Amino acid sequence: MAQGPEEQEGGQGPAEVNLSHDLDMVPIFQSQTVDAELDADNIRGVLESNGIASVLETSPVASLGFEVFVARADLERAQALIAEALEAGPEAADEAEAESENPQ
Repeated sequence: MAQGPEEQEGGQGPAEVNLSHDLDMVPIFQSQTVDAELDADNIRGVLESNGIASVLETSPVASLGFEVFVARADLERAQALIAEALEAGPEAADEAEAESENPQ
């Protein structure tokens, strides 16, 4: 039987619905460059490895680019993580990958 929004699982009173805008999805990356898909995948990897969920939106026309979205509540932390990854550069990513492949 379908459950109305006013019911919780198990029929225990009204469910609490978060009506704040903290869960609104906001863009954190947009690009139409040749490397846009690779950049978007790398950004999503950084975010998700740090516990931030993201959504990748692609256009049916490849030249219109790629966008990565995060919840508004995660935006500042996500921006900081991306800035940190860019500052560390590709060498840091290679080192992290090598460490993950060699358990101690």
